[in-house]
Amino acid sequence: MDLATIIGLVSGLVIIAVVMILDGGSPAELFTHPQAILLTVGGAFLATLISYPMKALGLIPNWFKIAFLGGHKANPMESIDLIAKMADKARREGLLALEDDAKKIKDEFLRKGVQMVVDGVDPSQVRAIMEIEIHNMQERHAQGINFFSAAGGYGPTMGIIGTVMGLISVLQKLDNPGTLGKSIAAAFLATLWGILSANIFWLPISGKLRANSEEEAAFRHLILEGILSLQAGENPRIVREKLSAFLPPKQRQGEGASAKGKAGGKQTAEVEA
Repeated sequence: MDLATIIGLVSGLVIIAVVMILDGGSPAELFTHPQAILLTVGGAFLATLISYPMKALGLIPNWFKIAFLGGHKANPMESIDLIAKMADKARREGLLALEDDAKKIKDEFLRKGVQMVVDGVDPSQVRAIMEIEIHNMQERHAQGINFFSAAGGYGPTMGIIGTVMGLISVLQKLDNPGTLGKSIAAAFLATLWGILSANIFWLPISGKLRANSEEEAAFRHLILEGILSLQAGENPRIVREKLSAFLPPKQRQGEGASAKGKAGGKQTAEVEA
């Protein structure tokens, strides 16, 4: 579960409730006119749906799942270790020795790349094929990102429509001044829900999907460089250093701690000698 999404959403709602209480109101006032919620939230969702093909309707639950439960589960250091080990084996036994190892790789993207290397596909073709895979992945992700971003744009507009509709109703009751205050408040509640839903729900989810997509794309580029280094027969240590450069410094600190310790001890001994 992606706790950041849950914590952000709940905390945002709590802050709004606290501010309303401090202003002398009550959070319950937000729900006194459910028609405002129906128009802004439901209207924004349906207006966005018009812009997409029907098949997108089946993808929406998966987009929500990614936003709230997390996206692609990847362990970069584990992948770097695996590629470095394969690079070492390839230098000693040749690329064909990786055929059995390739079949055991769980990550489909990495498995496909290693298999192409074993099959002797030209490096330029390997890069082109895998970059197309990454590009198409980003295009698929962009559908969900743009869906929630569009809903975030329609939300406030729907809120304004609801407010105008409410004010029309208010103007029809000018002969009853006693109800004007509540009627105007109810009318502006639609605008509040429109802005609230856009900035607490639609747009943040769009941002979370974008962040997940960028993280996965960066991981795929790491794998791509690793596969090309593997095919080029580069030194395993160089392969590890090159791929580690994709990671933040703090994340690199955990890489092969024992190996680093041994290497450091050896270097120290050489210097002393």
